[in-house]
Order: sequence, then C-alpha cells, then structure tokens
Amino acid sequence: MSRPILMLIAILLFLPSAFAQETEISFTTGSGETVTAYEGRFEVPENRTDPDSRMLSLAYVRFPATGDNPGSPIVYLSGGPGGSGIGTARGRRFPLFMAMREFGDVIAFDQRGTGASNDIERCVSSQSVPDAEAIEDAEYAALYRDAAEECRIFWEGQGVDLRGYTTVESARDLSDLRRHLGADQVTLWGISYGTHLALATIRELPGEIDRAILASVEGLDQTVKLPSRTDAYFARLQAAVNTQPEAAAAYPDIAGLMRRVQARLEAEPVLLDVPLEDGTTAPFLLQRRLMQQAASMLIADPESAAFLLAIYATVDQGEYGPTLALLQRIHTPNETIGLSAMSTAMDLSSGISDERLARFEAEAETGLVGLYLNAPMPQIRGVWDGFDLGDEFRQPPVSDVPVLVLTGTLDGRTYPDVQAEAVSGLTNVTHVTVVNAGHNLFMTTPEVGEAMARFMRGEPAAADTITVDLPDFTSLPF
Repeated sequence: MSRPILMLIAILLFLPSAFAQETEISFTTGSGETVTAYEGRFEVPENRTDPDSRMLSLAYVRFPATGDNPGSPIVYLSGGPGGSGIGTARGRRFPLFMAMREFGDVIAFDQRGTGASNDIERCVSSQSVPDAEAIEDAEYAALYRDAAEECRIFWEGQGVDLRGYTTVESARDLSDLRRHLGADQVTLWGISYGTHLALATIRELPGEIDRAILASVEGLDQTVKLPSRTDAYFARLQAAVNTQPEAAAAYPDIAGLMRRVQARLEAEPVLLDVPLEDGTTAPFLLQRRLMQQAASMLIADPESAAFLLAIYATVDQGEYGPTLALLQRIHTPNETIGLSAMSTAMDLSSGISDERLARFEAEAETGLVGLYLNAPMPQIRGVWDGFDLGDEFRQPPVSDVPVLVLTGTLDGRTYPDVQAEAVSGLTNVTHVTVVNAGHNLFMTTPEVGEAMARFMRGEPAAADTITVDLPDFTSLPF
C-alpha cells in the first residue's frame, strides 16, 4: 500500500467522525423492502438567540453512496411544513432515494419539530368548529385564532421556545448537519415547503450549498397563495379535461359548476347524516366553506382533482355519495381544533406582507376557493405578536448555485408562474416542466429521475419538458 494512502487512512482514523456516532440499521419501507442504512443524531439550540436555550436532538437516516466518485451529501427536505424525511423514504419515493445514492450519501432528514426530531406534544385546543351549524368565515377564523393562542400558552407551558421554529432556524440546522457529516458542502433535494426551506438556506448559508433539486417550488413570499393563481389553475384543469371527450361532456364548465354549487350552499346549506363505524350516523351541515376546503385539499394532483369534480357534480344534482365518502375518510364528529407547533410556527413566521394580504383578501371575495387554500393561514396571521420574520426574509434569494426546478403543469398547490417567480433571483437554473403532472411529481415517470441524474452529473437536460398521461377524469380514485 502506498504511503499517501496509509497517511490518508491514519488521518481518517483519528478524525472525529459523525459516522462513528451512527447506528447501523436495517431500514424497512412500507412495502417491505429493506436496505442497510445508518441512524444518526446531532444537537442544535432550540433558539440560537437565547444563550440558555434548551438543546434539540435532530434525527436523520443516512443511505451510503454507491457511486465510484460520490459528491456532497444529498439532504432530503420534506414538505408540509411538518413532513418527515425519514417517513418519506419509507414510502413511494424510496426507489428515488436509492437511485440518488449514485451521487453521494443520501440523508433522509427530519427537520426540527417533525418525525423523530419532534419532542413537542400536539396541542388539542378547546375550540371546535361546529359540525351541524352554519358559521361565517369570520367566525371560523376567530375559532382558529383562539385555538392558536390557546396552543401557544400550552406549548410555552411545556417549556417550548416557539421563537426557534422558523425557516431561518431550520436553515441553520442544515449548516450544523453539514458540519456533523464532515462535509464542505451539501446538496439540497426538496419538495413543496422543503423548497421554501432550501431557498432560505441558499441565502442563509452562502458557500455551503453545492447544488439543489427543487420540485413544486414554494417561494419565500408564497406561504399564502393568491386566489387568482388558483383560479388560473382551474382553467388549466378545464383544458386538460377538454382533451377527454367523455370528461369534457361531464364537466363542460368547471368554474361555473363550482360557483353554482357554492352559491346554492351559501343560500341553503344541506344537512347530511354521515355513517360512522359503529353503525350510527352523525349530522354534518354541508356549506359553501366546506366545498371550498374540499377543493383546496383535493387539487394538489390531477388524480384527486378528478374526485373533486365528481363531488361538485353530484352535489349539483342533489346526490351526496362521494361527499359522504370524503367525510368518512377525513372527518371526526365534534373534533376540537388540534395544531402542530412546528407547522403553525413555520407558517406564522414566514408569514405574509401587508400588501400581499390586501391583494389576497380582495381576490378571495370572488376566487373559487376563497380564503381556504392555505387555511388556517392567513386567518391566524399575527396571532403571536412579533413572530413574523418580515418582508426582508420574503425576498427571493440571489445566488449562482446550480438549481434544477421541476414543475407540474397541473399542480394545484404551487403554480408554474409562481414557481418561476420564486427562483427569479437564481442565475443558474435548469427548469424542467412535467406536463400533466401535479404537486407530487417525483414518481409520475422514470423520466423525472433521469432528469435529476443528468443534473447531478452536470449534464444539460435532455429536454425542457416531460409529458405524462392524464388520469381518466370520469373515474373515481377513491
């Protein structure tokens, strides 16, 4: 063995290593696949501005690199806010985690306040949105504001410093993770809120980011989406529906259908009996607000949007089978409002400017989903005094870090033009549009993974568009 190699081995043996602190595990996915991986933890202050801050233990799972010339560690940033990176690796995206190992160690990271990095109890408030009573939008907002304030008192009583749960603090966690891994730089791989965190990290940690893959981008000023952009999404959905003759005949005017149903329910809500598991039923008043909330929940991907169309069409005909099926899946009778500390704090701190809020409220008066795409934001905006990070935080980052942006044309949560605005300050962007894909686009086609691989190899994109098949908009996915 040559002397340089022996010297390198000696150096590595005596360097403090994160790997020495890790535990080898057999990582098992939800589908039963297993792979050898390594669990690790590192500590960060809950609030870096407080010298007496308690420490948080943040968790990750490392999948070792398989390539001959691995690059910087690739850190997966889950969406939400509130999603678990480790949990995501156990799901449908597992094959992509394994494929990315060609380019470096892949780190499934649980951000502070999520998954295995969370030691904060979920708050169950005393506030409840009535199931069988009509309430106004302002009353709904007031209930959530009261719940948020009640939960603040609860969490602070548990010793939680909520000021530490901001996107900026999470960005600084990634610097600590980089040092813990012994890396000069890290590559960021995120989706949805994970891209919001990635954009903040690119700005907060100049020189520490190698490159980034961002799918379904949420900009730093886009915690609350504008209703006019959501209406434009429904126009794109209509154009997609019109390519299928049977669907076009069933849904010739989606916007008109939604407005008609909402107006009818606003004037005369419908009392439903929701079947329960024990054979009894529970009363539920179907109102305009509930239809808008259903729309907000189901438009992320074209498959779920097909279910939304069926709900509106059947309600329009006075038939409530699909609506009851949805309620049976998502609704618990007489449930009180529950909140997560991390997701509530992250949204409140990223916030919304006065100017954007005024535009949002004006557009919501006629928008198809009204106030509800991001509820309970902006309804609870400002409920925790002094918590907003401010307009400076919401400016797009400026950087020449190489970035791949993946955008679905039928994404009902983050929209193509909005994503372009989010990365407008980045000067080294490769943009690939996935035609007919929605918000969760990673596993829609192997071509997405191939585009990611080309980017990681430093190769130009094979094409600036990828096209996937549309679902049958006349079939129900649930």
